[in-house]
Amino acid sequence: MKIVVIGGTGLIGKKVVSSLQQLGHEAIAAAPSNGINAVTGEGLADALAGAHVVVDVTNSPSFEDKAVMAFFEASTRNLIAAEKAASVTHHVALSVVGTERLQNSGYFRAKLAQESLIKASKVPYSIVRATQFYEFMGAIAHTSADGDTVRLSTAHMQPIASDDVAAAIVNAALGAPRNGMVEVAGPERASLSDFVGRHLKAVGDTRTIVAEPQAPYFGTLLNDQSLTPGEHPHLGTIRFDDWLQKQAAKA
Repeated sequence: MKIVVIGGTGLIGKKVVSSLQQLGHEAIAAAPSNGINAVTGEGLADALAGAHVVVDVTNSPSFEDKAVMAFFEASTRNLIAAEKAASVTHHVALSVVGTERLQNSGYFRAKLAQESLIKASKVPYSIVRATQFYEFMGAIAHTSADGDTVRLSTAHMQPIASDDVAAAIVNAALGAPRNGMVEVAGPERASLSDFVGRHLKAVGDTRTIVAEPQAPYFGTLLNDQSLTPGEHPHLGTIRFDDWLQKQAAKA
């Protein structure tokens, strides 16, 4: 099949494109750097010509409320229009577990708007909702830092390796449209403060972790259901400590 991966040069997109090509499919990495821009519509018609599946793993360069909403609304509308013109038969999108429970955050309001546009489009679709990536633990620490102190919620999370997310996206792209959602999560559940603390320790970051139930997460408060999947999610196989050891070995 010809499969166009929007955001195909990013963290998840590169892995998805590589896996699909190894399986013998024509996987196209679509990104502004390649002249294909979902936000402006540039290059979409040519890229999608003859495509069977479009995979959207893009993310907004800005998390500011208006900017992130504009990004996801424009890119999704342009993709849907181009897919209809090209008779694409499956739209696969990466979203986030707990999106509807985190609507105090402009980012998650934008993700919910993206999901709503996909559902209303009449293009057959599959939405893969993933928990936070292991790779994001450092960024979470950065946004939660106050000098040498990192204040983090005690709410539970169940993060996942990006390799496992990419595998779930590939499986969705090669399967029949669900016209619904599937959740993917890591194999281990613990507090946000625990996961980020283990990451900082592994990379030699000596900042102090302060675990606080009321510590905000990207502007919103959490409980144990906010970042964790519902019943019967698909679980990744890569454990966090194993991933940390692998990253240390690479470094």
